[in-house]
Amino acid sequence: MTDELPEDLLEQMAGRFRLLGDATRLAILRCLMRRGEQNVSQVVAETRCNQANVSKHLKQLHQAGLLGRRKEGLQVFYRISDPLVERLCRLVCDALLAGRNQGEVEEV
Repeated sequence: MTDELPEDLLEQMAGRFRLLGDATRLAILRCLMRRGEQNVSQVVAETRCNQANVSKHLKQLHQAGLLGRRKEGLQVFYRISDPLVERLCRLVCDALLAGRNQGEVEEV
């Protein structure tokens, strides 16, 4: 992290990490990373969460600019629109899996 990072960017970073700190939102992102653009029903089926909960989290991710959306008739389709999100998720997952494979036990 750079030493010259302004305070307002620190707040934006904190907000981004808060968004990524929820297991349901991470499950939604994993679904979209695996399958690409999906409608709400497809995300519900993949994550096994109820539709109201998924819709709430999709809205939060969209409002934060992490997801793009398009409407087709009555359906709304979501996709990851911020490439950094996918890179960050893969980086963290790879590090966790590498630690697990090396027999490390990590406590948070």
